[in-house]
Amino acid sequence: MKEIINTSLAPAPIGPYNQAVKAGNTLYVSGQIPLEAASGELVSGDIALETKEVMKNLGFILKQAGYDYKDVVKTTIFLSDMDLFAEVNAVYGEYFKEDAPARETVAVKELPKKVRVEISVIAYKS
Repeated sequence: MKEIINTSLAPAPIGPYNQAVKAGNTLYVSGQIPLEAASGELVSGDIALETKEVMKNLGFILKQAGYDYKDVVKTTIFLSDMDLFAEVNAVYGEYFKEDAPARETVAVKELPKKVRVEISVIAYKS
């Protein structure tokens, strides 16, 4: 049985997908970009601020489903340029300090809306 998770506090999907899908005790959260839900505007100019917006959006979706950052077991970070890694990693580390999730970080040719960072997560609660 799967449950669709959406919240107005995070950006609405811009395609045929949902913000998250809960299957059993596992939550799969779609990739989030630095888009403000209220205004629909992209946060840009400073990669640290962009990453904080992404993490904030992820947090809203996790909370809507009854999860928290501590429940995240896997993340995937997509970057437009691997030179952004250190700054993105510093912000990411503010959310995942102890018992950090498994992760991969990859540089890709292009991301939706030409953003520089996108992050997806998988969370689990027993």
